[in-house]
Amino acid sequence: MTAPGLRPITRKLLELTRALRRVNRACSTFQTFAEVLRLPKRQMTKLAFPLQELQRQLTPDARLDLHVKIFDPSLEDISKAESVFTATGRNRIEYLSSAVRLDHAPDLAQPEVCFIGRSNVGKSSLIKALFSLAPEVEVRVSKKPGHTKKMNFFKVGKYFTLVDMPGYGYRAPEDFVDMVETYLKERRNLMRTFLLVDSVVGIQKTDSIAIGMCEEFSLPYVMVLTKIDKSSKGHLLKQVLQIQKFVDSETQGCFPQLFPVSSVTYSGIHLLRCFIADITGNLKTDGFGQLELNT
Repeated sequence: MTAPGLRPITRKLLELTRALRRVNRACSTFQTFAEVLRLPKRQMTKLAFPLQELQRQLTPDARLDLHVKIFDPSLEDISKAESVFTATGRNRIEYLSSAVRLDHAPDLAQPEVCFIGRSNVGKSSLIKALFSLAPEVEVRVSKKPGHTKKMNFFKVGKYFTLVDMPGYGYRAPEDFVDMVETYLKERRNLMRTFLLVDSVVGIQKTDSIAIGMCEEFSLPYVMVLTKIDKSSKGHLLKQVLQIQKFVDSETQGCFPQLFPVSSVTYSGIHLLRCFIADITGNLKTDGFGQLELNT
C-alpha cells in the first residue's frame, strides 16, 4: 500500500512518465523532410529510401533486382514535392465527399489517384500520414477492419484528388466489386492506383481481387508495402523479395519498383509523396534532369 504522503508524488511521476512517452513517440516520427535531413546519413537513408536499405542486405550475387533506381529522386526533389502536401492559405487540402457509386462521385478535371487494399492493411493510417502536413484534414482511422465503406475523396489544392477506397476481404461492403470495378474501369482522370500489401504477411488470396481488376483493365498501378516497422529486417527482406518476384513475373501493369512504408516512423512516406506529385504531373523535369514543382 502507498503511504498517503507519497500518493501525490507517485501521481506526478506517472504523469511525467506518460509525458515522456508522448515526447518519445513524437520524436520517433519525422513528418517533415527537413527533420529527416538533419539526421545522420544512415538513419536518413533508412527513412527516405527504405528500399535502398533493404537492397544493401542482398548478397552481391543475388539474382533479384529491387529496381531501386527506377524512381530515384534527389533529396532536393523530395523537399520540393513536400509543398504539394503542405496545407497553406493558397493550397487547401480538404475532404470533399463520399460516394457509393461512380455517378455520385465529384466531377473534377484534375488528376486522381486511388488507394486500395485488404481490410486492416493500414490504408487509412497511410493516407493520414501522407496528409500529416495538413492536420485539419480528418482521415478516420479505426482499429476495426473494414471501417471504410464508401469511396472517400480528398482534394489536394489545385494539384490532384486522392481517393480512399473501401477495403476488400473481411467486412467488405456487399457491393464492393460493383463499386470499385466501375470506378477503376470508367474513372477517366484516374492516373494511378496504389495497391497496399501488408508487408508482414505478404500478398494474400484476397489481394488477387484488386490485382486482377488492375490487370484486366490495363491500369497502371503501384504496390505499396505497409507496416514495415512491424517486422524484423530478415522477415521484411524475405517478404519484399517474394513480392518483387511476383511483380516481375506475374504482372503487366504494375510499376516495377516497390514502395515500403511505415505510418508509424514515416519511413518511405516522403518518397511516396514525391512519387505521387510526379505521376500526377505536378513535378516537371528541367534540362539538368532535376524535378521542379509545377506551379
